[in-house]
Amino acid sequence: MFLDLSRLVVHYDGQPRPAVNGVSLGLQIGEIGVLIGPSGCGKTTLLRAVAGLERAQAGSILLGSETVSGSGVHIPAEQRRIGMVFQDYALFPHLDVGQNVAFGLPHLRPAERELRISEVLDMVGLGQSQRRYPHELSGGQQQRVALARALAPWPRLLLLDEPFSNLDVDLRERLAHEVRAILKQAGATALLVTHDQLEAFAIGDRIGVMHEGELHQWDDAYELYHRPATRFVADFIGHGVFTRAQITQQGDDVVVRTALGDLSDVLECPLPGAYPDGVCDVLLRADDIVHDDAAPVKAQIVRKAFRGSEFLYTLQLRSGETVMAHVPSHHDHALGEWIGIRAEVDHVVTFPTAT
Repeated sequence: MFLDLSRLVVHYDGQPRPAVNGVSLGLQIGEIGVLIGPSGCGKTTLLRAVAGLERAQAGSILLGSETVSGSGVHIPAEQRRIGMVFQDYALFPHLDVGQNVAFGLPHLRPAERELRISEVLDMVGLGQSQRRYPHELSGGQQQRVALARALAPWPRLLLLDEPFSNLDVDLRERLAHEVRAILKQAGATALLVTHDQLEAFAIGDRIGVMHEGELHQWDDAYELYHRPATRFVADFIGHGVFTRAQITQQGDDVVVRTALGDLSDVLECPLPGAYPDGVCDVLLRADDIVHDDAAPVKAQIVRKAFRGSEFLYTLQLRSGETVMAHVPSHHDHALGEWIGIRAEVDHVVTFPTAT
């Protein structure tokens, strides 16, 4: 691993529990990692500890072959050769774009400095903007200037703290794809913090879900969605609900009985003995529920959210249980209407029943 965190703990004085509690994760050279989670979960504190802006009380941080934080070791932030892009970009308003990018290059000769400025500005698509000032740029352009400035000194690691949060919703996901392409072109190893799942999925090779200071899972987006390690990850990622189910054995087949009918031919289903009497909670995501007027199971629309190409319906079964469903937007049903639904679940995700 190029970046290797092992059982990292950061505890602020006067706080009842650590802000970061025993977190371990790793990144290979050229990988992009993303930390997501609710506000106050510790993701920004972890990023600041990696940067050297917060001192860890336990655990270790290795960068390459160097221990930058560990037992009796705390390498200052300015000696770690880490680049950082802040939430507000922190551009100098009185300096033009080229001068902002040059800020971390005082050690280079003038000709080398100008060459590096041109290289990174071309990389971020702003090669013609060197003499413009930050106030003359859009938010997306300012974000790319901040990225160019961070990349210019050839950092060993790049850290980005909610870099898209000040941008319009429509721009954020598109810019996340652009930033991923820039980082891959630069061969940069990066760790990013966001609260937006779509941003995380767009940019990250590996994604970590944090809650109350702990890292619940460190994996790629597909695994987080289809094989969540904890109930929190299952609930936090994507749209879905938990519903009561019973796992039974029918001949050679394992069947999951739910209020929407039996789920069979499902992947990686646990055996009935995994839970007392086979009773568990099964996760039904919105894309597991199909609108089918011919289906025997009916549900009432209690909430609907228009998403352009689709509606996100919240549906209540006659039993009182609730599910969610993505439905193409030309199926515009009214609130209170009953529609037919059926479950099509490929990956069954189960957890012990909630108390």
